[in-house]
Amino acid sequence: MGVPATEERKGTPGKDYGYCNARVRGMRSRLFSQAFLNDLMSMKDIDGVIQVLKGTEYGPDLEEQLLQGKNAQQVDEALKDNMVRQFRKVLGLINEEAYRLVGVLLGQWDLFNVKTIVRGVHMSLSLEEITDSLIAVGQLSYVDMAELAKQPSVKAVVDTLGMWELPYAVPLRAVMVQYIESGDLSVLELALDKFYTAWADKRLRGRGTNRKLARKFLGVQVDTINLLTCLRLLNAGVELEEVGRFYLPGGLHVQESLFMELASMSDVDEVYERLKQTPYGRPVEAVAVKYIERGSVSVFERALEDYLMRRAFAAGRGEPLGIGIVISYLWEKANEVTNLRIIVKGVSVGMPMERMREELIVV
Repeated sequence: MGVPATEERKGTPGKDYGYCNARVRGMRSRLFSQAFLNDLMSMKDIDGVIQVLKGTEYGPDLEEQLLQGKNAQQVDEALKDNMVRQFRKVLGLINEEAYRLVGVLLGQWDLFNVKTIVRGVHMSLSLEEITDSLIAVGQLSYVDMAELAKQPSVKAVVDTLGMWELPYAVPLRAVMVQYIESGDLSVLELALDKFYTAWADKRLRGRGTNRKLARKFLGVQVDTINLLTCLRLLNAGVELEEVGRFYLPGGLHVQESLFMELASMSDVDEVYERLKQTPYGRPVEAVAVKYIERGSVSVFERALEDYLMRRAFAAGRGEPLGIGIVISYLWEKANEVTNLRIIVKGVSVGMPMERMREELIVV
């Protein structure tokens, strides 16, 4: 099923971090620059984008997908195929310790994919609408995810996960009655978030520089989710005594007391002032003017998501013979593919270059 990002498969015995990191640095050197992305955004049509990308490492994937049609959809599929292929290549290079630790962090892709499928089936979206965002860099392959997306109901999705003996069936089954009675999708999404963070936190605890680095990155991820939740709860009409159920333990800086404090605030300005006292103050402060101009909390949400991505990139600047280089490359690669997908869609619909540039994640 897809890239086996779990502890069930072992990494390659005998390989040290020096060998793996040298190979990954070579892969990292081929990531695109801002200037290259600018050139792509300046293309007049999708044919121009295709011609440029054919001369890069995305070429083989494009050649295969374009046999089915020369359009933006097939280019998008080629980009996702390349990402899966590169992730699989890295997982084949690393040793057993790195495989276990990276596998835990890559579990978030299964989390994302399962949540996307559940959300899509809940909203009665088409198969194409559901599968468009899915990327098979976890346990689930594209075939598996398509099968799940075809199910007639959310309960059928969960039953299929259970039949396949996949762990995400457990938290979903536990709240299925509550979901059926309320029709509240957040019940399912929260159950999945809590399951993954508890599962990952347990597997990343312990001694060792690499384990601590992976655990720290997970902690920032949990903090980010909690802060985004606080922002989304503002003016949502949720009673304070109900707010606590949305908290995810396992973060670095956002403990339950801070979460409850932020969630009880009446407006974004209060949250913004309080966040200045945390490590998340700087990224939030950097977009304060933009928030004043737009009046949308999505500005802060984007700033926090960008911060999480930059923390992943920064992991590669630490111990040269550790797991940081691998984490950094995988997240930079995912970011590149996300940006290329934005550009492909933007060029294909004639989106202005400045608008595309605003949509890019981290460059």
